[in-house]
Amino acid sequence: MLLYPLEGKIANADPTLVIVATAKNTSGTSGPLTFRLPDRVKCEGTWSSLSPKVVSRSKGLSLTWKKTGGEIGTEVASVAGVNNGEIYAVCSDGTRVQGTFVVGSGTASGTGRATDTNGNLYKLLF
Repeated sequence: MLLYPLEGKIANADPTLVIVATAKNTSGTSGPLTFRLPDRVKCEGTWSSLSPKVVSRSKGLSLTWKKTGGEIGTEVASVAGVNNGEIYAVCSDGTRVQGTFVVGSGTASGTGRATDTNGNLYKLLF
């Protein structure tokens, strides 16, 4: 995950700065997040993404040559589309970073925005 400072003290000091964040468990729906702000300020937190599921239940009688008899079952499938997510981290100097993003279902790529308690605004890309 990359954080690009857009506004605030960090963007004003170095508009070319890119903050690299490490998000773990990216095949799941949440996990730990770590990164460093300028001046080696360590930040740790969590990312989380909502992944909607569809559950369908079947019950009934089948009258075909290959499959005669009753059928009962449950099927769970992910919904294709765009999922919403959030990040939240607390830094060693007390700064808190909070943001939202959207991610494509079944992918590990997305975009969003975050802010911190020092008035900085970031673009999130991953």
